[in-house]
Amino acid sequence: MDLSGLKFLLRALRHRNYRLFFGGQAVSLIGTWMQQIAMGWLAYRLTGSAFLLGVIGFSAYIPIFLFASIAGVYSDRWNKHRVLLATQTLAMIQALALAFLTLAGLIHVWHLIVLSACLGLINAFDIPSRQSFVVEMIEERQDLGNAIALNSLIFNSARLLGPTIAGFMISLFSEGVCFLLNGISFIAIIVMLLAMEPPIKERARQTSRVLQGLREGYSYAFGFAPIRYVLLQLALVSFMSMSYAILLPVFARDILQGGPQTMGFLMAAAGLGAVTGSLYLASRGTVLGLGRVIALASAVFGVGLILFSHSRIFPLSLCMMYLVGAGIMVQIASSNTILQTIVDDDKRGRVMSLYSMAVMGMGPFGSLFAGVLASRIGAPATLFLCGLLCILGAFFFARRLPEMRRVTRPIYVRMGILPEHPEEP
Repeated sequence: MDLSGLKFLLRALRHRNYRLFFGGQAVSLIGTWMQQIAMGWLAYRLTGSAFLLGVIGFSAYIPIFLFASIAGVYSDRWNKHRVLLATQTLAMIQALALAFLTLAGLIHVWHLIVLSACLGLINAFDIPSRQSFVVEMIEERQDLGNAIALNSLIFNSARLLGPTIAGFMISLFSEGVCFLLNGISFIAIIVMLLAMEPPIKERARQTSRVLQGLREGYSYAFGFAPIRYVLLQLALVSFMSMSYAILLPVFARDILQGGPQTMGFLMAAAGLGAVTGSLYLASRGTVLGLGRVIALASAVFGVGLILFSHSRIFPLSLCMMYLVGAGIMVQIASSNTILQTIVDDDKRGRVMSLYSMAVMGMGPFGSLFAGVLASRIGAPATLFLCGLLCILGAFFFARRLPEMRRVTRPIYVRMGILPEHPEEP
């Protein structure tokens, strides 16, 4: 790639605030992925129960499902920069508490459940504010898609590095070291947020009640076909994706006869696939055509799950995890780009709260579904069923694309994205 191509790929970094945010996230997210791997391994080591893995996953995501929509109303009213400073500080405290309990030998399963729920509540406010704050950091709207793709790139680059580091840290020391390093890593994003100069944005005085704002957000999102279909497809794939996230310790230890390093490598393979997908999206110059990309990525994710569920060979499993990671990342980031492009600014926080509910709020139900089903029919059969449902969902989403084209065309023409010839959203 020549210099001009690299500049185009990283064009969102020319915006100072986004550049600071990008750098802080690049460090912090590695620690986040280390903690996620260590939590799963610690829970399975303490209990040996796939069902309890599902319970812990449920506790981490149910607060997002319950509170994200309310948090979205406040996100449209509050200063998002200050909200992120508060949520990142609270997440650091949660990680350090987890590290202390583990390193002191005081950790029990109920601690994992409670602290997971605390982090879920923090994320319920963090995610809508974080997603909608991206627009405030980008002065030129045509760079928004690239910024979202670069967010996915650092998220999944951390997903590539974090699990690998976590596997070695667990083998050499303990899960507590991973939690401690995660707590320390939050310093990077907090420092970068403090260094920002967020634009002073006039906010209209909100006189409506929170519940009225909540109703307005739901009516707007689900009354507009493109937003409705994107959110529903996100919810389906996210629900099914929890199966492999929750059951990965079972595959690593019981099916592939490995240890924490095996689990780390599997997650790293998914991260490598996601990084590849992120680079593809960052290289795109337009939002046009992302509807087809969402359908195709959902199908690729489903195929990857099905093939991974049948694999008993470690290298083949790594290849299938690569497909899984690429499919889920491209589907989520493409959906984010479409939503951020077509949503009205005064409802952005509420729509992005529904996005966070679709992406992470389905987690508690997907976790319990995977844990209960795996305890009855086994982990491989559970992944097979989830993959099949993802493929069916991709088919039905593709059937809705003509309707989405008709509705989004006037928006794209008004924004100057689409000239005279109709394209797909």
